[in-house]
Amino acid sequence: MLSDTDQKLIDLLQANARLPISDIARKLGVSRTTVQARLDRLEDGGVIKGYTLRLADEKLQNKIRALVTIKVETGKAIGVISQLKKMVEVDTLHSVSGRYDFVAVISGDTPEGVDQTLDKFWEIDGVLNTESALILSTKLDRR
Repeated sequence: MLSDTDQKLIDLLQANARLPISDIARKLGVSRTTVQARLDRLEDGGVIKGYTLRLADEKLQNKIRALVTIKVETGKAIGVISQLKKMVEVDTLHSVSGRYDFVAVISGDTPEGVDQTLDKFWEIDGVLNTESALILSTKLDRR
């Protein structure tokens, strides 16, 4: 269970993962040592899995992204996941409830590139059905 301070620390890092520890300490009203100890605990406990680079939307304007829902044959999910992990065009893969088993976010430089990626999905043993939708714009991203 996260304390209020832990949650505030995570919120600050989600807004800017490069925020100096001294700034975080000042914003939380605690010492730098306390912030470092909490960070270590959150990292060791697997709450914080890592730090990443996020590009501004204008840097991604040349990429075409699509959501792809994927229906998988019973018993073939592990193999499908393994194959999708090998595809650099697959940015994220989520297991979901409902009619489909997975939702992938894919990207390509051209519509033809996205189409070729979608064709690759059909080469994966166990994929029964896919449905795709191009992402036109992102209205909210709190990651």
